[in-house]
Amino acid sequence: MALRADNDLLTAQAVDGNESSLPIFNVERVQLNFNIASNFVAGQVANNVLVLALATNRILRIDLENPSDIDDVDLPQPSSKIGLIRRMFLDPTASHLIISTTLGENFYLHSQAKQPKALGRLKGVSIECIAWNISQPTASTREILVGATDGSIWEIYVEPSTEFYRREERYGTQVWRLQEGPVTGIWADALKSDFRRVLITSHSKIYHITGKVASKGREGSSSIFGELFQKEEPVIQSAQSPSTNAPSSLAISPDLPSTAVQDENYARPFGWLSSQGVLTGVLATNPTTNSLGSKIFKDAKLHPRPIFPESLSARGGRKLIQDPVQSMTLTQWHAVALAEGRIVAVNRLTGQIVYDQTVLEPGQTVVGLVSDQKKNTFWLFTSTEIFEVVATDEDRDVWKIMLQQQDYDAALRYAKGALQKDSVAMASGDHLSSKGQWTKAASVWGKSSKAFEEVCLNLIDSGQDDALRKYLVTKLTTYKKSSVMQRVMISTWLIQIFMAKLNSLDDMVATKAELMENTDTKGAKDELQKIRQEFQDFVTKQKQDLDAKTVYEIISSHDREEELLYFANTITDYEYVLTYWIQRERWTEALSVLNKQSNPETFYRYSNVLMTHAPVGLVEILTRRSNVEPHKMIPALLSYNEIALANNTPLKDNQAIRYLNFVVNNYPEAPSSIHNTLISFLATLPSTSETTLLSYLESQPAPPLFDADFALRLCTQHNRIQSAIHIYSVILNQPLAAVSLALEHKDIDLAALVADRVDPTPTNRQLRKHLWLMIAEQKIRQPGSSIKSAIEFLKRSPNSSELLKIEDLIQFFPDFVVIDDFKEEICQALEAYSRHIDSLKSEMDQSEATAKSIRDEIDTLDSRYAIVEPGERCWICTLPVLSRQFFVFPCQHAFHSDCLGKRVLENSSQTKRKNIKDLQGKVTQGMGVGVQRQKWIRELDGIVGEQCVLCGDLGIKGVDEPFVREGEGRGEWDV
Repeated sequence: MALRADNDLLTAQAVDGNESSLPIFNVERVQLNFNIASNFVAGQVANNVLVLALATNRILRIDLENPSDIDDVDLPQPSSKIGLIRRMFLDPTASHLIISTTLGENFYLHSQAKQPKALGRLKGVSIECIAWNISQPTASTREILVGATDGSIWEIYVEPSTEFYRREERYGTQVWRLQEGPVTGIWADALKSDFRRVLITSHSKIYHITGKVASKGREGSSSIFGELFQKEEPVIQSAQSPSTNAPSSLAISPDLPSTAVQDENYARPFGWLSSQGVLTGVLATNPTTNSLGSKIFKDAKLHPRPIFPESLSARGGRKLIQDPVQSMTLTQWHAVALAEGRIVAVNRLTGQIVYDQTVLEPGQTVVGLVSDQKKNTFWLFTSTEIFEVVATDEDRDVWKIMLQQQDYDAALRYAKGALQKDSVAMASGDHLSSKGQWTKAASVWGKSSKAFEEVCLNLIDSGQDDALRKYLVTKLTTYKKSSVMQRVMISTWLIQIFMAKLNSLDDMVATKAELMENTDTKGAKDELQKIRQEFQDFVTKQKQDLDAKTVYEIISSHDREEELLYFANTITDYEYVLTYWIQRERWTEALSVLNKQSNPETFYRYSNVLMTHAPVGLVEILTRRSNVEPHKMIPALLSYNEIALANNTPLKDNQAIRYLNFVVNNYPEAPSSIHNTLISFLATLPSTSETTLLSYLESQPAPPLFDADFALRLCTQHNRIQSAIHIYSVILNQPLAAVSLALEHKDIDLAALVADRVDPTPTNRQLRKHLWLMIAEQKIRQPGSSIKSAIEFLKRSPNSSELLKIEDLIQFFPDFVVIDDFKEEICQALEAYSRHIDSLKSEMDQSEATAKSIRDEIDTLDSRYAIVEPGERCWICTLPVLSRQFFVFPCQHAFHSDCLGKRVLENSSQTKRKNIKDLQGKVTQGMGVGVQRQKWIRELDGIVGEQCVLCGDLGIKGVDEPFVREGEGRGEWDV
């Protein structure tokens, strides 16, 4: 079994096929894929759940999302006792179902239950309508209001129970009664936490009651609405010439669908069907007093019965005019009524009929027209069929209606697409301008397609400069990024307008004139600050659309310094700002701008002028910039140093030297140009002190980071003698030139210091002696210096006393000198010579004794012997050594003479090998006789037996040779 729609649209098809041309409503017949034994007598839909009551008191519960899932429930007693099902009421969550029968019996069925249970406290009450709890609980109904056909209103609390003898309802209490007849509709909602609103309808009246309900502590135990009905007086709207025979009902629009326009001012619509027609309005929530009902009814609109077309049906050849409206429900924007087989939809805002279509066949019995409060769907039940009334884009024309009612904000919210929104904007702007609200009109026009020229001329002719500014700012936001020309022109025009406005306000503040009516000087100042802030926000936002050169010209022509600098800073044109301050010799401001820069090129470009006029601040900034290359600052430093020299600036105040010292101390990889520049500055200082320059030179590594020749020329040129001597002696390693320069400037002590520093190695002895001879000559020949004082000076240095003797100094003495001045030194020299002679004699005696000892040892070599044990083997061939001529060494290694010779021959040099072969040839061939032959044999034995081949040099050299050579057998070495 299943439910399905057969897509049989009971309406005319769209002409052009566009969605906008489709009707707002159409009706679809739902196909039932199961058989029923009798007709429908009631039907309800909630939360996509369909509940049908059959004439046999059978109840079908169908999930519309899964139509094959059908619950089949029967009432617990036969119809003869309880009557037939008359009405059913399903709560919005589809959790609670209340069934009312023709005999006044009422039953409750929970969605999880299989069997309805009787509501004993409502026995005999013929239920006509129910106001479900606003919290929409699912476990129980909580407090609900029940309207009866006798005009009574009951409050009941139903909670399902699994106990057989326990009642479903916790309590049931009558809280009010209508005097005029049945309660045809009832609705309750909350205005705030403890305030409730109850809407009640009958055939002739609609009641609106607001008030405080009982405390929450009484919930579930006793009535909470009783106090409200007892204390509060309702606001009543009565129908004219009411008829109790005409249908009457109350309809509340369903919850808004997720696709609906979100309107914070939205209030749920209501509709009351009476003999007059349909009264529609909205359930506003403010104020939460009795006056709220009066406001709602005052704003409500009555759609009289005559607008619903009457149908004529033939009976026996006669045409009978019947009551057209049988049932009614409410959508978000329309009242949908069933009028004698026709579905008629009326726009509740305009009262116009938007849909009128025949749905039912003549004679079909209508069961009801209901809505699904949760899912926003609408259903029509007859005794044999089910129809769904489908609403398609029903708010499509709301914007037009709002526009006609001059509710432009609402019209804009409901407008869809650019064309609709544009139409609303143009109409809204025209309306605002007609009321003199030019600024608001300009803001609206800016978002519309109204001709640009028309709007601008209109605003200019009306003298609305502020509105023109607002319009241009708004219009600028509508252009795409690709519309470069338009964006640039409008942005530039706005700059001109801003400047004119600021100048005007400045003039008013200066002259203490009133800006406008009821605006004093303070107001003008506030307005000035506001416009300045607006200008700054505009520049920040639109800086990409502004041509810098043009803007500079415009602002400069108005002499607006603050705005000019703000613009330059906004577009990060810091060079312009720097140039601006430098041209005005505002060095503090210029340094402040420079301090914010990170581009090193800016520093290079402006370093010369800033180093000249603000050296201290510039150096402070430079020491914090690691990306500035110091060597590119040298031109500025040179210019500054020339001024410093001209002004005799002290060393401690020289900012160029301060910066170069910082670079040298913190950047070991600084180029040589930096060091050369620092040396040139230190060498050219007006002070005669060389302390700073000498300290720098002494701190340099080897090799130095500066050009030594350049530094030497500078030191010599500017008479920096100590520094020049340091360069000669330490850096260039030219002690002779250093001593010569020191002696040239009569600085014997410095010359002696240089000579002392020469490395006292034997290779430098002659140089050291020469240096000291130069110093001695200078000292001895120094005017006013005596021979004795000169000798005493030379004695102070251990190097000089070691290298120079008195005889070396005699050549520098004057031709006529008294020997008494150096008699002591001569005596000491003679004594030293005597001691040296005695030392040489002692060494000669020791050498003679050593030579005699050696000769005695040589003589004993001929009688030296070694013991060879029987069975001793040759260490080369391993055969008995006594088998033929052999050699034995002090290390007790013994070798056959031929084995030893072969081994020596293999490991000897080419020259030695040739010599051995020559001697062997001579001895073997018998050349020579007697003494000559014996000489060759001894010479050959001496070469072969020079050393043991295992312990001597040959054994040591053969350590890395393999035990088994390539090609030899390896068997005995195999593991």
